[in-house]
Amino acid sequence: MEVTCLLLLALIPLHCRGQGVYAPAQAQIVHAGQACVVKEDNISERVYTIREGDTLVLQCLVTGHPRPQVRWTKTAGSASDKFQETSVFNETLRIERIARTQGGRYYCKAENGVGVPAIKSIRVDVQYLDEPVLTVHQTVSDVRGNFYQEKTVFLRCTVNSNPPARFIWKRGSDTLSHSQDNGVDIYEPLYTQGETKVLKLKNLRPQDYASYTCQVSVRNVCGIPDKAITFRLTNTTAPPALKLSVNETLVVNPGENVTVQCLLTGGDPLPQLQWSHGPGPLPLGALAQGGTLSIPSVQVRDSGYYNCTATNNVGNPAKKTVNLLVRSMKNATFQITPDVIKESENIQLGQDLKLSCHVDAIPQEKVTYQWFKNGKPARMSKRLLVTRNDPELPAITSSLELIDLHFSDYGTYLCVASFPGAPVPDLSVEVNISSETVPPTISVPKGRAVVTVREGSPAELQCEVRGKPRPPVLWSRVDKEAALLPSGLPLEETPDGKLRLEHVSRDMSGTYRCQTARYNGFNVRPREAQVQLNVQFPPEVEPSSQDVRQALGRPVLLRCSLLRGSPQRIASAVWRFKGQLLPPPPAVPVAAEAPDHSELRLDAVTRDSSGSYECSISNDVGSATCLFQVSAKAYSPEFYFDTPNPTRSHKLSKNYSYVLQWTQREPDAVDPLLNYRLSVRQLNQHNAMVKAIPVRRVEKGQLLEYILTDLRVPHSYEVRLTPYTTFGAGDMASRIIHYTEPINSPNLSDNTCHFEDEKICGYTQDLTDNFDWTRQNALTQNPKRSPNTGPPTDISGTPEGYYMFIETSRPRELGDRARLVSPLYNASAKFYCVSFFYHMYGKHIGSLNLLVRSRNKGAMDTHAWSLSGNKGNVWQQAHVPINPSGPFQIIFEGVRGSGYLGDIAIDDVTLKKGECPRKQMDPNKVVVMPGSGAPRQPHPQLWGPMIIFLLVLQR
Repeated sequence: MEVTCLLLLALIPLHCRGQGVYAPAQAQIVHAGQACVVKEDNISERVYTIREGDTLVLQCLVTGHPRPQVRWTKTAGSASDKFQETSVFNETLRIERIARTQGGRYYCKAENGVGVPAIKSIRVDVQYLDEPVLTVHQTVSDVRGNFYQEKTVFLRCTVNSNPPARFIWKRGSDTLSHSQDNGVDIYEPLYTQGETKVLKLKNLRPQDYASYTCQVSVRNVCGIPDKAITFRLTNTTAPPALKLSVNETLVVNPGENVTVQCLLTGGDPLPQLQWSHGPGPLPLGALAQGGTLSIPSVQVRDSGYYNCTATNNVGNPAKKTVNLLVRSMKNATFQITPDVIKESENIQLGQDLKLSCHVDAIPQEKVTYQWFKNGKPARMSKRLLVTRNDPELPAITSSLELIDLHFSDYGTYLCVASFPGAPVPDLSVEVNISSETVPPTISVPKGRAVVTVREGSPAELQCEVRGKPRPPVLWSRVDKEAALLPSGLPLEETPDGKLRLEHVSRDMSGTYRCQTARYNGFNVRPREAQVQLNVQFPPEVEPSSQDVRQALGRPVLLRCSLLRGSPQRIASAVWRFKGQLLPPPPAVPVAAEAPDHSELRLDAVTRDSSGSYECSISNDVGSATCLFQVSAKAYSPEFYFDTPNPTRSHKLSKNYSYVLQWTQREPDAVDPLLNYRLSVRQLNQHNAMVKAIPVRRVEKGQLLEYILTDLRVPHSYEVRLTPYTTFGAGDMASRIIHYTEPINSPNLSDNTCHFEDEKICGYTQDLTDNFDWTRQNALTQNPKRSPNTGPPTDISGTPEGYYMFIETSRPRELGDRARLVSPLYNASAKFYCVSFFYHMYGKHIGSLNLLVRSRNKGAMDTHAWSLSGNKGNVWQQAHVPINPSGPFQIIFEGVRGSGYLGDIAIDDVTLKKGECPRKQMDPNKVVVMPGSGAPRQPHPQLWGPMIIFLLVLQR
């Protein structure tokens, strides 16, 4: 039956309006959610205030055709132009449990490719109040030549808040001020931005020993309560003092159990002790209990600074630090330094020679070195000197110098590093000095100067080192823009001269440097060489995918271009149509430059030649594909979302009509449009109405319109629209249409609000009343509601129809008020008439008032109409004349009577220009309200086709 009714929409003809409805994007930010400062018009693009932890909801309302795309971004503040958060592509931005760091300016950017983008912003101010912190400081100074001492105490109260907090100081329960007590001074120190207040007790008196309370307040903004902190000042109040049970530097052996005690030597109130470690947290397994820190089986990685801090909010915190050193040695290295004075790089008899030995140790200064020659301790002489801390070498380095080298000095030298008396293994390094000991040379093996590999495979760069001893090889990159190696280090050591790279990528291509290290070999100028790494990768092409539309019979040129690749050339190009291989395109002459693209020309688009074309381009490493979809089908329609009040409701019949408007995307790209196929389906239903809508020539930007009728209130529908040409069906577009009550715009037009939509026509609940109006229908009524009061249904008498009412049961009390406020209207006429239905049934009925709020110079409410008492179980209509002098709002005020049988309801509110009817209509009659959205009449010349269609439908 519903499908048959929907077929009647065929009687409503297609209309074409004007040209060029394409319009640039316009945007407006509307805020919702748990705001604690809400402007009366619900819209603010200045400051939006919200409490920390609440939910932020910002909506970007956009107009423009085609439908604009919305992008949300945020800056830290109005002065910053750097976005701090990831962009959000949605018309609604929602942030749960907003934090103070998420405050700032939010931007809504709407763009649709027409004109410049629309950008609107709103500053979100997150309000919060932390717990205050109270600290006490005191000074003692001599006055008048040591006749007496003056003791001054400062109580400093600090808090983090937004907005800036207000401070109140109390002694006991008494509020302190400058004027009431000359012994106190309250001031704000410099550079605190209103977040600190100091209470100064001058020349401390006996009565100053008391309890002091610092109370902070943000004046209940966003409902944030005041907070307070109390401190008791006595004659024993003192800052904390500490001492340690160990020295400030503690050296231990690995595996030992370490215990450090932090002892309090003063402080009132009793200080709190806390251990910390830098850098990083306390070691795993460490236990800090009170002032005692225990570290079982200490390891080298546990070395560092351990801090014991005592706080009691009096004076400055006391802090003691222990530098824990766990003995260790690693990385034993040696250096051979020829005669520096003679600038020699070789070992020569008769010249000086220096051998150096170094280990990385903790503690470094406790390491001892011992030299051996050919297994025996080296003996000091005039020609053999052992020195420590050579300024030309790393700190704590041992050097053995041979003066005037003799043949007898050749041999094997051993350097042993140790911690005397500690259970730490010694480290040693061996150096052989002979006529065969020569400085290093480095070179790249033949055929390895250029290494070419494919992306994703491993690569090995090699440099050969000759000499005795052979030092390690250090690798680095020559390219300045890529200074780091793939490992992320600027320098990498390889003992065999080979740099191994796994899964190479194209950004690893470039020049690599190999050089000899100056340790574990000769301490001379490094020798170096270079290796070039070329990483080959498959081609990248454009377009990766392209939709090609053309009218039947017209030619089409398809081009697939090579963007990048290694090698950067096209080895082969293969075209396919629907998976079938096509003949190769004409070859490029040999003398011509190598092409960077491949083309395929279609002489004419036909039904047979429409489909998927692929071009596969190869560079011998891999291949990439351009995909083309060639057809003559029409592009999709573009729904028009800016239709003013597209919904036309008919409350008494519970139906509504919808003005559907759209434009056709690029209509000249293909053959002329013949008709549209329209499908309308109620959500959650399977049956759909299908209708063909014929059209004449459609131009770009031309607004097309169709009126859907007999849609059921308040259901939503899916609408699908498919264009047809001689080629066949084009791309389908779909949208969901919802039933919405018309929201009166500032430029008032006659509208009736039936309260069928959750937005209730833009009406809002007053924030200053006692309770709210409720929207309900017969299906959503509380089954346990009070009998003998309130309406059973709305004015239409159907169970689905909604109305607004006040519930007067507990906890409501006599005189409680609920106010429903309309949107703001711009007065463009001298007289207006407010018409509405009311239902006042019950023995405890209070009053229903209609007020007019003038917005000329501030808000001022005046009574326009009032009614009290039981009026029976029937809907009745009232017409109230008003004559506002400027922008205004209307307010429905329900006042609770003496008991719970006092529910009052309203429905079908109409505001229209002009005077009210002189004769009141019978409230028991069915009333057709103005602006109910009756479908427009078709043009007379269209009746012929409509009659033919009905005859065909009847057959």
